[in-house]
Amino acid sequence: MTEHIVKSFQGELDRLSTTIAHMGGLAEAQLAAALDAVAKRDFTLADQVVADDLRIDRIEREIDQQAVRMLALRQPMANDLREVISAIKISSDLERIGDLAKNIGKRARVLDLTRPVRTLQGLDRMGHQTLRQLKDVLDAYSERDAEKALAVWRRDEEIDEMYTSLFRELLTYMMEDPRTIGSGTHLLFVAKNLERIGDHATNIAELIHFLVRGEEPMETRPKGRTIYSPDETNTFPD
Repeated sequence: MTEHIVKSFQGELDRLSTTIAHMGGLAEAQLAAALDAVAKRDFTLADQVVADDLRIDRIEREIDQQAVRMLALRQPMANDLREVISAIKISSDLERIGDLAKNIGKRARVLDLTRPVRTLQGLDRMGHQTLRQLKDVLDAYSERDAEKALAVWRRDEEIDEMYTSLFRELLTYMMEDPRTIGSGTHLLFVAKNLERIGDHATNIAELIHFLVRGEEPMETRPKGRTIYSPDETNTFPD
């Protein structure tokens, strides 16, 4: 970032960026914990994932307040305006990622009580790929690296293809053994939440590209083949 004559304004921009990075770190940790809770059928860890979402919600409100105050008092322009606007939008995507990780935690709580299905390596791979996407896009934001953000943006199709493959695999298991329908349905929702997290990471990548270069990526947004899927907002009560 260029240094401002008004050092207090530069300090405010730096604090805004630091808060976004902190929020991103919490979202990344929450997603990793949610995936662990599913893999290990860890009821206690799943409860913690659900509870931790409140911290991410609180930070989003703090960022909104900081940004609105800066817009009102500083009236930023050009690069500075992009910094503030991008922070608002990125925090919104991170808040949704936190919500989706919480949804995965809720599914893990129920999976602990239902008949397990066969180990699904595809779900593990999809989880690790989604977590990598989130980590890489957060690094791109911290480094203001448009090329790294663009690499994340281009990889979104991989998660879409993993989701399609996993959807078919789970349906096959459920048709072969109706006793797995309960667990299989919950895992379908886990997979859909991961696919949506990948979409939000891609949104953040586009925002970083705009922040650094002042324009959205010129290429057509990559998207894998989509099939019918459950609505990721369909969750259990807290």
